[in-house]
Amino acid sequence: MAVQVNINRDAVHERVQGHREEIIQFLRDIVAIPSMNSQIGPVGERIAEEMRKLGFEEVRFDKMGNILGRIGSGPRTIVFDSHIDTVGIGSPEEWEHDPFQGKIENGYLFGRGACDEKGSTPGMVYGLAIARDLGLLDGWTVYYFGNMEEWCDGIAPNSFVEVDPGVRPDFVVIGEPTKMQVYRGHKGRIELKVVARGRSAHAASNHLGDNAIYKLLPVIAGIRDLEPELGDHPFLGKGKITVSDMEVKTPSINAVPDEATIYIDRRMTFGETKEEAIAQIERLIPEADKDKIRVEALYYDEPSYTGFVFPVDKYFPAWAIDEDHPLVQVGQAVRETIGLEPCPSGKWNFSTNGIYWAGKANIPSIGFGPGDEETAHTVRDSVPLDDVVLAAEFYALLPAALKQVLDARQA
Repeated sequence: MAVQVNINRDAVHERVQGHREEIIQFLRDIVAIPSMNSQIGPVGERIAEEMRKLGFEEVRFDKMGNILGRIGSGPRTIVFDSHIDTVGIGSPEEWEHDPFQGKIENGYLFGRGACDEKGSTPGMVYGLAIARDLGLLDGWTVYYFGNMEEWCDGIAPNSFVEVDPGVRPDFVVIGEPTKMQVYRGHKGRIELKVVARGRSAHAASNHLGDNAIYKLLPVIAGIRDLEPELGDHPFLGKGKITVSDMEVKTPSINAVPDEATIYIDRRMTFGETKEEAIAQIERLIPEADKDKIRVEALYYDEPSYTGFVFPVDKYFPAWAIDEDHPLVQVGQAVRETIGLEPCPSGKWNFSTNGIYWAGKANIPSIGFGPGDEETAHTVRDSVPLDDVVLAAEFYALLPAALKQVLDARQA
């Protein structure tokens, strides 16, 4: 059932448009700062500078090295989550422009991270400051959380709740690209590796060896053909599986390799478990090689750029909140308030920090952000500037609209 909110857009729209050029320049500035491989210190400093200029009450880096900005100290807490790290650029010659130039063409800004996901940060930072100035954050503690997500999904919010600042929010808005729609879930995943042990020998006497690569061939073929057997769900869709990398240990290129490893990206829908995902791979191992091949779930314990270590399993559960949840319904109402056409709520094809917020911690979360995820991680990484600015209105209005609905239900 749709909710009714009584929020006047006019003052927010006027303020946002008054800051349009600053919002766009802010985005250009942060896209121009490389932040690959979790190295977000410099771009975090630039974001901190903007939040201090706008009068955020608390601005600091957490122990992991994520940037926090807080406004208010109300009884309800909402986090606006925007990851500010990016993947690499690949081959520079494949780009039609400098990926760190922040080129503007036909109303779009092009550059690494423009879509995934620096594009949501300016709207969040300016939207929350404008909401405060207009009295729309009464009763809220609001955080902007610029974090590392490409480094490892969900690790940053996990630390946010359990370590620093040690706050469990009531609601979360994730700024990953949604084409300005409200998203409410996505598939989970588990990262696995399969290690085969063989016996080395000189390539000229390969009959004396036991090639570890060959041992993996039936497993690889089985994975290739496994997808039709995977689970399905009406909203999240079907499970997926891909061999995503391979490593070989060999004395030389003139020798039979004695160890081979494949890495697997397994996308999991509702109804699938990590135990089942592992068992599916184990069943592909030939009986004769059961003692020479093992399947392992991956574990993450690499230090962040600050040296902070937060060990986690590389298991990321599927999640979705109900279409009728107040957060989803308020998000839909705010979309219409800022002039967007009604449309059903959607889901991401890729993974986000929602795997922790909603998947592990069970904190109601939605996604809303400018950009189309199909350009993410590509040389077409880009975002429409009108949507970058308009998103600020959504972020500014959502807390007050959500408070109206929650207060009415408690009355």
